[in-house]
Amino acid sequence: MHERNTHESIKTALADTPVVLVQGARQVGKSTLVSALAQANSAATPRRVFTLDDGAVLSAAQRDPEGFVAALGGACAIDEVQRAPELFRAIKASVDRDRTPGRFLLTGSANAMLLPNLSESLAGRIELIPLWPLSQGEFEGVRERFIDRLFERDTPDWKGPPKRARTIIDRMLRGGFPEAAARADAVRRDAWFAAYAETTLRREVRELSGAEGLSELPRLLAVLAARAGGLLNVADVSRALGMPQSTTRRYIALLEATFLAVMIPAWATNRSSRLAKSSKVLIADSGLACHLIGASAERLAEDGPARGAMLENFIAMEILKQRGWSRVKPAIHHFRTSAGAEVDLVLEDRAGRVVGIEIKSARTVGADAFRGLRALRELAGKNFVRGVVLHDGTETVRFDPTLMAVPHSAVWSGV
Repeated sequence: MHERNTHESIKTALADTPVVLVQGARQVGKSTLVSALAQANSAATPRRVFTLDDGAVLSAAQRDPEGFVAALGGACAIDEVQRAPELFRAIKASVDRDRTPGRFLLTGSANAMLLPNLSESLAGRIELIPLWPLSQGEFEGVRERFIDRLFERDTPDWKGPPKRARTIIDRMLRGGFPEAAARADAVRRDAWFAAYAETTLRREVRELSGAEGLSELPRLLAVLAARAGGLLNVADVSRALGMPQSTTRRYIALLEATFLAVMIPAWATNRSSRLAKSSKVLIADSGLACHLIGASAERLAEDGPARGAMLENFIAMEILKQRGWSRVKPAIHHFRTSAGAEVDLVLEDRAGRVVGIEIKSARTVGADAFRGLRALRELAGKNFVRGVVLHDGTETVRFDPTLMAVPHSAVWSGV
């Protein structure tokens, strides 16, 4: 079992919050993490775990939610709580009577922030903690600090990986779902992704939406994977699928709610009237994204555009994962102007300080690679901290006091 870097964040939240909800896609390891917390036998962690994937437990929770919650007794965990949304009101009533921290540790495969009927009843009583597929640092037993280091006054001179380290393409294809990553054989791993996309996807979204016949969802996810790292154009996606835009928007929202698709909003300031407003689309797991577009190691090595798109998706999601345990916890955006200047990721902290990240697959970086970062720096003004171009080389190269080229591996180095 891999140690999750969100482990301490969850324990900290349980120490001062009555309800903590760990949310993420199916098969990312939520149940395993909660079981490990329960087995720790600590006063700050749950002592019993109930899963709503158990038919009898689910039936009891749905039939009499108030009675179910009243009978739990002491700190406990409820796994896959979105399957019985009736529990949220019962938990609220219980917490209103007793606001002792750490009473309920919940897990869910649906994003409560995108489901107001689930979140509103616990407003002010709950902390939400995302759990994504395994990060590269979690695979290697490292707590990544890349986000926090970028906001510090001085950043290190990161070095590239040792020659025998896993290649970036191998990392992209492996992805972060624990069961898939455990399969060394690429064919067997691909079979896992195929089953996941067809069965888990349809089951989760059907339960969430209450709708039948969502047969287009796997194809929609594949269409989004082919556009990973690009701006979301709903009209274009609708044409590709032959479905109304209203239906496409609703289905995309369901993919977001189940943590399979991620939308990165555009960054803007009061002065930025000419910035693109469309969100950038990502697939939550790089291994699943590669499967959906049919990308093998050979294809990624030879097909520059496909490799570039999958690399951007991979790196962007690694940074998004790190936000869960980052001290800074910046908002994450992208930047693009009507004149064509763009930056793949813009991180903005609560004080308005800005860091730009451009992701390249090349081994060498020239001055032209910083065009978008210079435009961002000009617009952000004194709030601009630094701009980084991530590349496939081995050295950190400083181009000026706030612009630098950094190896990809710095993202998960732990330095």
